[in-house]
Amino acid sequence: MLNRPTQFDPATLVQHLWPLIVYGFAVLALIALMLGLSYFLGQRRRDAATDEPFESGIVSQGSAHVRLSINYYLVAILFIVFDLEAIYLFSWAITFRQTGLLGFIEAAIFIVILLAGLIYLWRLGALDWGGKQQRNL
Repeated sequence: MLNRPTQFDPATLVQHLWPLIVYGFAVLALIALMLGLSYFLGQRRRDAATDEPFESGIVSQGSAHVRLSINYYLVAILFIVFDLEAIYLFSWAITFRQTGLLGFIEAAIFIVILLAGLIYLWRLGALDWGGKQQRNL
């Protein structure tokens, strides 16, 4: 059992927190050192190419602003949603024996709800990447 003081004692608090205080000062000193070294050792002159993005020595052509279809973002978001489903199911599978029948029923309800959402998105055409127009989106 831990020996905790019953009253607030500043000396004991500093004794327990000194590693955190030293670590904080070390981090601040390292940040100051890195910023100072980059300021004193860094480049002083500015060329015309200084503000251009580095493209492996190749002169860039065209605009960097590429317009992507909304389908790309929609599929990416749906992938994230169903990928998170897999994370929950893996954690459930690990504790399958401990959760028992109640855990199985809860996981089955979770899967049914996500399956209903997948069927709904499929019927709307949200998963169609091809040339068909999406309905009601």
